[in-house]
Amino acid sequence: MMGISCTHFSRDPPKDWLDRIVGEFELWEIVSEADHNIIYNFEEFAELLPCYDLSYQVHAPFCEANPAAFSPVMREASIRELVSVIKAASDLDIPHVTVHPGTSPLAVGGLQDRGAEIARESMRDIDAAAKEYGVTVGIENMPELPFMLCRRAEDLARMIEGTDLGVCFDIGHANTAGQIDAMFDLLGDRVTNVHIHDNRGMADEHLTIGDGNIDFERHLPRLEALSCNLVIESRNFESAQESLSRIS
Repeated sequence: MMGISCTHFSRDPPKDWLDRIVGEFELWEIVSEADHNIIYNFEEFAELLPCYDLSYQVHAPFCEANPAAFSPVMREASIRELVSVIKAASDLDIPHVTVHPGTSPLAVGGLQDRGAEIARESMRDIDAAAKEYGVTVGIENMPELPFMLCRRAEDLARMIEGTDLGVCFDIGHANTAGQIDAMFDLLGDRVTNVHIHDNRGMADEHLTIGDGNIDFERHLPRLEALSCNLVIESRNFESAQESLSRIS
């Protein structure tokens, strides 16, 4: 199933985007931020979503929620928020939630390993919530930025080891870290969701597919063979439409 996701949608009423997405894409991955946070806008989504011939996924909040937070208070608040999103998704009959693994402190270098240990503990709480509410949760690989966790396939594998959590394979993020083949090889059997967009290998640009250097002619059949939803993560609606036309 081919879907769309865009962070900028979350500043507008959900109905505005539902009316545009339906008939163009099969699925909408709702970015649960700002006006699209499914916890605090639950009633609006509960009323709207069944009215459209679309499937849905949720991208959990990541701007304010950090499951790798060094502060126990902030970590616990982040976990509560993420668990609440998983519960809200379940109550909306949305089967899949994507979660970021978190970040190490932006202002202090060299703490990635300690941040990863904190995040691993958080993943146990996320795993328990996914099982309790019957939702599939995929932990996303991150782009090549020093404060980001799980930039490497091996780090993401270690993050979810001992859990039933899946993986959200973001091919654009993997391209910035030189990890596309490693993600297929090491985590292909754990992938439950795919994010697709393009870049030139140096930054997480979210370009229209074909405007960067990712070899989609080679990789798209491999992504399709994973038998999960492919979600175009775009800067805007028009870019997603163009990406869809180029890979259809």
